[in-house]
Amino acid sequence: MGLARFQSPRAQQGVALVEFTLVLPVLLLLLLAFGEFGRMLYQYNVLLQASRDADRFVASQAWNGTLGGVALSNTLQTQTRNVAVYGVPSQAGSAVLSGLTTANVQVAAVGTDHVRVTITYTFCPVIGAGNCTGSIPGLFGAAIPLGIPLVATTVMRAL
Repeated sequence: MGLARFQSPRAQQGVALVEFTLVLPVLLLLLLAFGEFGRMLYQYNVLLQASRDADRFVASQAWNGTLGGVALSNTLQTQTRNVAVYGVPSQAGSAVLSGLTTANVQVAAVGTDHVRVTITYTFCPVIGAGNCTGSIPGLFGAAIPLGIPLVATTVMRAL
């Protein structure tokens, strides 16, 4: 009995290229999806940090010892919104996220000694060409909206 040599059949020569061609779009889609998910988590982290900074700012200035509770004046609310969006009490510089405005920030008193800052922002994936009004056609005719709402809320006790 002799050893048989392995010979690759000629019919199998282009199979690897065909398989790669079929799998490549799926791999690229997964790669882009992971990138978009990471970008979304980054933007949510920025929103959460902005919410913390604004809540820390308002919590340090909202306590009114005469009233024995939180007093939110219009000026303090405006300054808090500016801290959440621009990082400073005055409206100076650029927003921490593109498209974030002071209208996306809500400042409220919770009870007599806590304050809450909520930032609502719509994440726009790159596939939407920068606008969140677009959508992807669904399998059965219903469109899938591209914008994903991100909400960052922080509650702190007034000092």
